[in-house]
Amino acid sequence: MQVLSDRAEILVKFNEADPLGIVWHGHYVRYFEDGREAFGNKYGLRYLDIYAHGYTVPVVSVECNFKKSLRYGDSVIVETRYVNTAAAKLRFEYTLYNAATRDIVATGSTVQVFLDKDKSELQLVAPDFFQHWKKEHGLI
Repeated sequence: MQVLSDRAEILVKFNEADPLGIVWHGHYVRYFEDGREAFGNKYGLRYLDIYAHGYTVPVVSVECNFKKSLRYGDSVIVETRYVNTAAAKLRFEYTLYNAATRDIVATGSTVQVFLDKDKSELQLVAPDFFQHWKKEHGLI
């Protein structure tokens, strides 16, 4: 079965660091988001694409395991991997690397569920467009 992944490089900004120049821990979750957006752009699964089909996909679970600190001026490589599941959800795993040293700075995962955009009803079955997307990418 095919594994879908993407890598994006992001420059750590001044406002993401504390007075000592160390990136605040909450920004790592934002880097996950940046990785999901890059993945969506590459594979045709952007948030606006999902919304155009009548759904939203809120994050319902986040896990982040910190290994090393990032600092202001570093670049972080976000590796985003789609984890295929039969359930009506999106699951991604992430590895964040310091671009200069290639050290792993964090790992983590997220889970998103499909909600009807008008009624905010949880979808228990994967929407048709998503099943089609999975077929296009050799996941089913």
